[in-house]
Amino acid sequence: MESQPSLSGRTPSRSNSDANAATSSSTSQSLSSILNNPNASDSASWIGWWSSSTAVAPPEFVPLSSKAASDVARSDFQPYLASISEPYHRFEDIRNHSSKENLDLDGIGGQGEALVACLREVPALYFKEDFALEEGATFRSACPFSNVSENLGLQEKLSHYLDVVELHLVKEISLRSNSFFEAQGQLQDLNVKIVEGCNRIRELKETIRLLDVDLIESATQIHELNATRSNLLALQQKLRLILYVNQALSALKLLVASADCAGALDVTDDLQHLLDGDELTGLHCFRHLRDHVAASIDSVNSILSAEFMRASIHDTGDTDVVILSKAKATTSIHANGKDGEVRLDEEETSSFQDRLLPVIIGLLRTAKLPAVLRLYRDTLTADMKTAIKNAVAELLPVLVSRPDSEFTPGERTTDADGAGASLASKLRSLSSESFVQLLGVIFMIVKAHLVRAAEVKKAIEWIMSNLDGHYAANSVAAAIAVGAAVAETALDNDGQGAFALPYSPQRSVSKVPPLQAKVNDSASPSNISRNFRADVLRENTEAVFAACDAAHGRWAKLLGVRALLHPKLRLQEFLSIYNITQDFITATEKIGGRLGYSIRGTLQSQAKAFVDFQHESRMTKIRAVLDQETWVEVDVPDEFQAIASSLFFSEALISGNLDDSQSNTETTRNEVVSNNDSSFAQKQIEQTNSGEISADTNVKEKSVSMDEANKIDNKSSSPQNNNINAKERGKTMSQTLLYKDVGYHMVNCGLILLKMLSEYVDMNSFLPALSSEVVHRVVEILKFFNTRTCQLVLGAGAMQVSGLKSITSKHLALASQVISFIYAIIPEIRRILFLKVPDARKAMLSSEIDRVAQDYKVHRDEIHTKLVQIMRERLLVHLRNLPQIVESWNRPDDADPHPSQFARSLTKEVGFLQRVLSRTLHDVDVQAIFRQVVIIFHSQISEAFSRIEINTPQAKDRLHRDVTHILGCVRSLPTDNLNSSGIPNWGQLDEFLAQRFGTEAG
Repeated sequence: MESQPSLSGRTPSRSNSDANAATSSSTSQSLSSILNNPNASDSASWIGWWSSSTAVAPPEFVPLSSKAASDVARSDFQPYLASISEPYHRFEDIRNHSSKENLDLDGIGGQGEALVACLREVPALYFKEDFALEEGATFRSACPFSNVSENLGLQEKLSHYLDVVELHLVKEISLRSNSFFEAQGQLQDLNVKIVEGCNRIRELKETIRLLDVDLIESATQIHELNATRSNLLALQQKLRLILYVNQALSALKLLVASADCAGALDVTDDLQHLLDGDELTGLHCFRHLRDHVAASIDSVNSILSAEFMRASIHDTGDTDVVILSKAKATTSIHANGKDGEVRLDEEETSSFQDRLLPVIIGLLRTAKLPAVLRLYRDTLTADMKTAIKNAVAELLPVLVSRPDSEFTPGERTTDADGAGASLASKLRSLSSESFVQLLGVIFMIVKAHLVRAAEVKKAIEWIMSNLDGHYAANSVAAAIAVGAAVAETALDNDGQGAFALPYSPQRSVSKVPPLQAKVNDSASPSNISRNFRADVLRENTEAVFAACDAAHGRWAKLLGVRALLHPKLRLQEFLSIYNITQDFITATEKIGGRLGYSIRGTLQSQAKAFVDFQHESRMTKIRAVLDQETWVEVDVPDEFQAIASSLFFSEALISGNLDDSQSNTETTRNEVVSNNDSSFAQKQIEQTNSGEISADTNVKEKSVSMDEANKIDNKSSSPQNNNINAKERGKTMSQTLLYKDVGYHMVNCGLILLKMLSEYVDMNSFLPALSSEVVHRVVEILKFFNTRTCQLVLGAGAMQVSGLKSITSKHLALASQVISFIYAIIPEIRRILFLKVPDARKAMLSSEIDRVAQDYKVHRDEIHTKLVQIMRERLLVHLRNLPQIVESWNRPDDADPHPSQFARSLTKEVGFLQRVLSRTLHDVDVQAIFRQVVIIFHSQISEAFSRIEINTPQAKDRLHRDVTHILGCVRSLPTDNLNSSGIPNWGQLDEFLAQRFGTEAG
């Protein structure tokens, strides 16, 4: 029985041998009483003492077997050990608690441990705060009994719990009793010591009182007298300060009243220094001093601002009056903006800078220069707008009433009532010359204002940056430092409404920068001054640019009022407006230092509208001219010859570097343009413009030219003689248009197209920004002219629109000449136009022009093919009548010695075609055409004659005469085709003649 604790590992850890013996004895007795319990079958009576929730079945004893002792093994006791294991463990716990209760009090670990043991032994149910047996659940948990015996056991258990609690409470009280009595003794000792300390303090106080009376009283009196003296001296200093401040306020009022801004700012700096210190603290009489100083600084700023505005802006009003008075007095105003130009010489510039110097220094000291420059910018802009508005209002009545001899009908537009016209309508009613004069005056006024603004900008930049060695350099540097400090302080105050008073130079250097340097290295004095200087220079530059921008806006508005009129102007009239605007933009951008995108956009849009309108009007004109063209040759006025000749000198004309011959050519052209109003081509252009051209008149006038051409043709059929005769005619007219020493016979539409192309070249030269647009328009009009000419001549459209009865070879030849001339000048036109075209667009535009040139070449070749086809058709018509003519040859009464009607008619028509083409076309074209005609004649006529049956010698003779006659005509055709024997135009017909009649006859 004693071996079980060692088997279960729960041996008690006590060291006292007596305690162990007692524990062992009690354990044996307790276990024996449990095992010998007569109520072994009723487990509730003894299990309840240990646990109310666990029931252990009593062990069942089995009779020992009759085996020998040597046969007993440990496994035989295993069922018994298993059955008593758990009750034994509980018993061991109870024994441990009992042994612990019997230990001496010194063996207890400390205060509170007994209560912990109590809580461990007594179930936690009884320690709950809401423990109440009245509740059914609590009662059933605390008193789980079912009969009387269990009730008795429960009462014993509860009594045991009560005894345990009381025992542990007594132990805790006994543990704490020693400490309680020890603390009470210490309190009594402390009370005794406190009484002794109070007595000692009373004695020390009495000793100090005696020492104070005997030793310190006299010394204290001396100290008080010295303090009184110091107070009196401080009062005297304070009174002197009050006197100084009072005198400074009086002086400040006088200085402000006399506009002595520098002296006033010196006084305000001193007063502000006093206010920032503590000298005036607590003086009720100076409670409004800060407001007085702020008001004085406001007054000084107002004076300085007014003086700056007067010196910078208002002094230019006299210049406006002078310019306007001159403009009203003179009948012509130069539109280059140079008359009345305001320029300050070196002495005036120096004087102006000296005038602005004290004003700028004062504004720098108060940090108001950026704000004043912003005000100056707004005032300058408003003054610029007002000056332009006044100039327009004063000059418009003068320009409207001024007679203009160059007005074209309908150029001026007036209101229906003739009075009370608005400003815009008056501007639109001005001629282009008057409008340019108005722009010239505005140009001079704007330039006067901008030059003055530029001088102000230059003076401020000089004061801010270039005063090295100047007597005021130190003053400016100190003013910049003060202004920068004030601006930085105002920024730190984050926009407070009170006026930021300036600091004195000494205070700004000694106080503000170190404070700011703690915040950021960029806020050092040098960086603050640099930022403040940059702010001033930026506002200074913005003021001039704002003025330029305002001038650009007003100028663009004036152009916008007449936006619908400018595209309808002549080129020179539009160029006068365009050029003065370009000069204005250049001059203002040079002064302002920035590009004026708005006015450039306005000018560019109006220039594009001008090009578009001019192109549309020319397309309409050339369409009308082509529809009314009768394709009759006209003489070429010298005006158009000068245009063709000028193509050789176009590059020099554009650059302006002309030699003597080129100058003479241009002069002659200008004279012809101005004086040749009665020429035939000019009449045609004017009639086309007015829409009054008449088909009958064209026929009559052009028939005269045709008669003259016929007379010349009777004299000589050679084109060379024709050119010579043309040169021998009058000086103002010529029959051909010479280009690169080649003459071209022209019709009316060709001359008008040449004039239009020259106008496009002029637009390209004077409007280089729109060169690509001009090239597109030239390509378009060339395409239209080529297409419409093909429809009218090759497509016979002229028979419907122009009333022609037929399209003759003369019409085809003239159309070929016109097309050839345009094809010849296209490369030169391209070279001239491409002088202004950007390189990036040249490739695309060049391909378009090449396609147009190829179309003209194809058109010319088709006309020549048509001429050959006409002659072939005429030959086929005559060949169809040949069998009837051959039948008459076999008649005996046919004795006509001349060639037959077939041969005579054929050779007559060929000769007429030769005369027409030789007089109109170039030799190369004529030879190319008749080379094909000769081939057709040889093949068709020889084939037709080969099929003829000749029965009589008379018919054979007639055939010989016809072949010989036709061969004579063929050999006279200009083909430049010789055989090996030198016979011109040898072919199949010659071989036919040799076969039929022998070599001698051929």
